[in-house]
Amino acid sequence: MSDDNPDPATQNTRAGAVRAPGKGPVRSFLVNAWRVSLLFIFWNVVRVFVWIREHVRIPGRIAGDGRELAVRLWVVAWLTFVWVLLWGTVSWANIIGGVVLALAISILLPLPRVPVEGRIHPVSVLWLLVRLIIDFFVSSAQVAWAAIRPGYRPLGAVIRVRVAIKSDMVLTLAVDYLNLVPGTMVLEIDHRRRLIYVHVFDVRSDKKVRAFHKQVAFVERMFIKAFERDSEWHPSPYHGIDDDYHHVRNAERAAITAEQKR
Repeated sequence: MSDDNPDPATQNTRAGAVRAPGKGPVRSFLVNAWRVSLLFIFWNVVRVFVWIREHVRIPGRIAGDGRELAVRLWVVAWLTFVWVLLWGTVSWANIIGGVVLALAISILLPLPRVPVEGRIHPVSVLWLLVRLIIDFFVSSAQVAWAAIRPGYRPLGAVIRVRVAIKSDMVLTLAVDYLNLVPGTMVLEIDHRRRLIYVHVFDVRSDKKVRAFHKQVAFVERMFIKAFERDSEWHPSPYHGIDDDYHHVRNAERAAITAEQKR
């Protein structure tokens, strides 16, 4: 067969031998590492802003509530990161477009204000997550054994517990922790008196009741250590108020806060 009319099979073989241009493993790794590093970059930018806000005197119109503004910046950074991930390519166009979109969402579709009154400690949060995983598997085994144990009927009860957690956000996280652990379910929260009503799967013996109170005390202690240590506690102007309070201007909010401290 002449070279002018090559065999189609030969053409396919030659075409398959030539790889389509694409990203190699090293380049793909670097791109993915850059995407992940965006979170750390944005986080450090927020930390620098908080430091400047605490150590540098800024006019009231620009500063406002420093911690609240830091949370807003973090939301914008997170939305930008998600936008870049959706496009799959890290470029200035995608980053700028993500920032513009994040600002538009934050302004046009704002979420309810949440008091930010503590400081995050990554090491304590990591240990809290490890303990959550351990408690999850241990409690799952205990509930499973009580369910299949012959002739054993667990005695459930609702126990009222007072917690020393001050922030509503941290209290919500602690309640989520208890709900994720099998055998406990928070039924009601009294925010004003800081009481939680927890349904416990089995309280047949005093030992089990003491174990439950010990578990709640540990969760309370770990969340305070991770999010709201006494030395770093700064009450937010939104602490202990209703949802309509976010319509109050900064000057009026400061006056109300000062009056509440008297």
